[in-house]
Order: sequence, then C-alpha cells, then structure tokens
Amino acid sequence: MERRLPRIIDIHAHFPAAPKPGQAMERDIHPLVKKYNEKLRAEWRQRFGFDDPETSHPGNEVQADRWAAELDKYNISKIVFVTGGGNDTLASVVRRHPDKFIGFVHVRLEQEDAYDEIVRGIEELGLSGLKLFGPLMTKPFEAPEFTRIWTFLADRRLPVLIHFGILGGPGGIVHHPYISPLTLAKVAQTYTDIPFIIPHFGAGYWQELLHLCWSAPNIYVDGSGSNDWIRWMPYPLTLRDLFAKAYETIGPERIVFGSDSSWFPRGFAYRYLVDQVNVCREIGMTEDEMDRVFYRNAAQLLGLAGEEGHRE
Repeated sequence: MERRLPRIIDIHAHFPAAPKPGQAMERDIHPLVKKYNEKLRAEWRQRFGFDDPETSHPGNEVQADRWAAELDKYNISKIVFVTGGGNDTLASVVRRHPDKFIGFVHVRLEQEDAYDEIVRGIEELGLSGLKLFGPLMTKPFEAPEFTRIWTFLADRRLPVLIHFGILGGPGGIVHHPYISPLTLAKVAQTYTDIPFIIPHFGAGYWQELLHLCWSAPNIYVDGSGSNDWIRWMPYPLTLRDLFAKAYETIGPERIVFGSDSSWFPRGFAYRYLVDQVNVCREIGMTEDEMDRVFYRNAAQLLGLAGEEGHRE
C-alpha cells in the first residue's frame, strides 16, 4: 500500500508578482558570466525536469489563483510567501486567499523607514514574519540602530527567515562580510524569543549553521530548494546527509519544510517535497516526527491557533 504524504505547510516560497514599471529584470553582469549563468541554469532545470520560466505575466490576481490551485492540487495546507512584489502587493495576494496564503515583510534593515515598515507590515497589512538576506546586509545584525526592530519582533515572537550563503548563481554573491550564519549569533543569543529560520541548510555554510544551531536554541533549519550547492562542496554530500546530521543534532523539533517555489509553469516544486519526504523516511523518522517537520513546527512558529495538534 502506498504511504501517504505527511500534512504540509510550506514555510518558504516566493510569490511571482508582476514586475513594476521600470523594474530591472536582469542583473548587470559581464556577458561571459551571464552566458555561463544561463548554461548552469539550463543544466539545473534539465536535471530536475523543470520547464523554463514563463516570459509573460497574467497579473497578480490570476497568479494568486493559480497558486491557490497548486495548493489544492498537491494537498498543501498553507504556503508562506517570504517575498512577492513588495509588502503591499504581497498583502493583497494574501488577502485574496487568506485560508491558504501567509506573507512575510521584506525590507532592508538599513533603510531609513525599516522599523516603521516592519510595524506597518505586521500591524496594518497582516503579514506574519520577516525575510532578510544576510549577503545583502551593509551593517552587522547587532548594530544599535536595529535594536528596536529585534525588540518588536521578540515581543511578538515573530519568525524571521534569513538567507545566508551563496546567492544568485554565477555573477551573484560568493563573498560578503555577512554571508555566514555565524554573523547572527549575537542577536540570536540575545533575542531568544525570535525563531530564526535559516534556509537551504546554509547554502554552502553548513558547518557554520550547525555551530549557530549549537549556540542558540531558537535557530531552525529549512531544507528548501534544490540544494544544488552541495555539488560545489569539496567532499561528498547529499540531501540525506544534511537531513541525517540535522536530525542527529537539533532533532525534528527544529527542522521545517520549505520548497522555495516561485515561478510558473513549475508552480509548486513537488519534486523537492518528495525528495525530502523520502530522505526523512530513509533516516528513520517516525510518522509523528515527520508531521512535526512538515507541518506542526511551522504551525507553531506561525502562531496558527489549533493547527499544532498531532495528526490522527
């Protein structure tokens, strides 16, 4: 008899919003690097069986409805869009399907109105957490001007998802003062009421992420995306290895599921879900532990009342 999939909350996706007028769609990189980037991306899509992203956009309302249909198709309870065309756009998308969609605020902490925008996003727009990129930071996480931001988030126990590690493929970021998860250590140890979610197993900074997890109990790991970075490590590493080490060290209580889905026609990256479910079963997780990883942990972090219960 075929084993059923666990309950699913996808805590890491990106809503593919319509580009705004004048918005640059491509990075300004050297033509040779751009060609190399395109080559690697084409090879990656071929390995995973993904079609090329659409070149036209149907509008945000249609796009939201398409995503709602994806959740129904794959029996996904809820999805968290951590970015999506700006906070106002994403909030309107969430309002269109509030039973399925959750959104996070996305800002640069250094911007002058960062605190006000985070408060507005949470209290007025109804967003539910914060998304940041470590390799885009220009100041340390513990900079004094960020104190009231961390305090606001800690007082409300709001989740913060921060990308660390390599970013953007060839022509992107491979070296940066805040590329390592360990640059978050002081803030994580100070504001223990904030659950920090680090995606992609640290995207090349796995040892650093494990050390961060060792240093503070409020660090959570998501295994979202293809984790193609493991091919560029100097030693053999597999998705199974990553989950096994996380299971051994932080346990199933601090692992959450994310897909890093975004564009169509791929939609929900079902391949990633199946791969993660399979390796979790291979390493010996019980069905209750898998329910934690794929559903209950996220429900708890997101404060979803009545959603943290065990599966019958």
